[in-house]
Amino acid sequence: MKDISWFNDMEARIPTGEVRTRFAPSPTGYMHVGNLRTALYTYLIARHGKGKFILRIEDTDQGRLVEGAVDVIYKTMAECHLEHDEGPDVGGPVAPYVQTERRPLYKEYAELLMERGHAYRCFCEKTESEEDSGDFNRGDDPCRSMSREESDRLAAEGRPYVIRQRIPHEGTTTFHDEIYGDITVENQSLDDQVLLKRDGLPTYNFANVIDDHLMGITHVVRGSEYLSSAPKYNLLYEGFGWPIPKYVHCSPVMRDQHNKMSKRHGDPSYEDLIAQGFLTDAVINYVTLLGWSPRGEQEIFSLDELKEIFDISGISKSPAIFDIEKLRYFNAEYIRAMSPEAFAKVAEPFIREAVKNPAIDPAAVAALLQQRTEVLTEIPEKVDFFDTLPEYDAELFVHKKSKSDRESSKSMLEKVIPAFEALPDWNDEGIMDVMVKLAEAEGVKNAKVMWPVRIAAAGKAVTPGGAVEICRILGKDECLRRLHVGLEKLG
Repeated sequence: MKDISWFNDMEARIPTGEVRTRFAPSPTGYMHVGNLRTALYTYLIARHGKGKFILRIEDTDQGRLVEGAVDVIYKTMAECHLEHDEGPDVGGPVAPYVQTERRPLYKEYAELLMERGHAYRCFCEKTESEEDSGDFNRGDDPCRSMSREESDRLAAEGRPYVIRQRIPHEGTTTFHDEIYGDITVENQSLDDQVLLKRDGLPTYNFANVIDDHLMGITHVVRGSEYLSSAPKYNLLYEGFGWPIPKYVHCSPVMRDQHNKMSKRHGDPSYEDLIAQGFLTDAVINYVTLLGWSPRGEQEIFSLDELKEIFDISGISKSPAIFDIEKLRYFNAEYIRAMSPEAFAKVAEPFIREAVKNPAIDPAAVAALLQQRTEVLTEIPEKVDFFDTLPEYDAELFVHKKSKSDRESSKSMLEKVIPAFEALPDWNDEGIMDVMVKLAEAEGVKNAKVMWPVRIAAAGKAVTPGGAVEICRILGKDECLRRLHVGLEKLG
């Protein structure tokens, strides 16, 4: 074991006097919604408290690592504007910030804990899955009562072992959670969990306590599934003589009343939601409200506003149900609030999926969509007619509300085509003027002219934008070509 001065030097490195939180994902693939919510709450607690937000990569579970997953974490956090003050890529005063790079530390602290009587070597032949499950009856473990001399002798012989936490047989352990309050458990209900595995790597439950302390973490945000482990964390902190951070255990995100969200069951990850046409800012806003309530009626918040108002007391004990329809509502609100230029930029790739013709201006098409779009993936099917006139039935020209039928539609097209051909400037005002004057001359409402023009121009009953905008975007030649096609269909 290290000289005690080494441990004192480690203590001296710990930043103090500020709120410090950490997001500590495992690089196992995608960023699921629960993970994103943990990242958001951790970030918001730090920012609200004018403190530091730290990124730590917990990669000790080598069997579950996915190649490229760390890049997914960085990409998601950057897209979600969750800038970390310290982390593997930016460094910091308590580096390194990747658990496998901190490997030598854990053995030192496990041995310190043994020295203090709060841990012991276990030489029993247990499979790793049994060790990890915690399914272990300490009453049957002869290693727990083995003398330190005998333990040292077997270790020196090269006998493989794990290091287990020595949980007191008697009494209770009470821990405090900021959401759930004080919780007391019987010590006899706790298992002597593995702290250090045979390969020398720490278990999650040990590494995160060591790292949280050495990084000066003041608030530990995690899922409520870790509530059952919290008493063992407390006993570790007490065994080392360390202050216990504030625990913030968050209830799960559910897909319905009975089932947690799960990628395995097809529930979307953050990346899936973006691919489904949701805006990052809308996702952030909605996910923050999954299990946290602001004071008042307001629901739409920017990240800067959330930093100002986020309060741990607003986090709920009740599970939050992920409602994709509510997220669609948030997304539509965000889309409508964007500047036309910003919306045109995010919409362009989706417009170009369907509209390949370079003569069609995507910004002009986007202007028709902004007030009519809930998710960006709806866009291609709304605007595909700009690229190619679809096959359509002449019955579309029959429309009760505008009092259009096949004969009236044919008559209107016959009159509007030459008027459009004579139009010198192809713009909204000119196109509208032609149709309004024709309606006046015929003694009919504007809709009786505009309905057949729009059907002929688009070949669809439902379109974003009306006859004027569609004709203008198509351009004079293409618009007239389509009106002639409509006329032919009407015989």
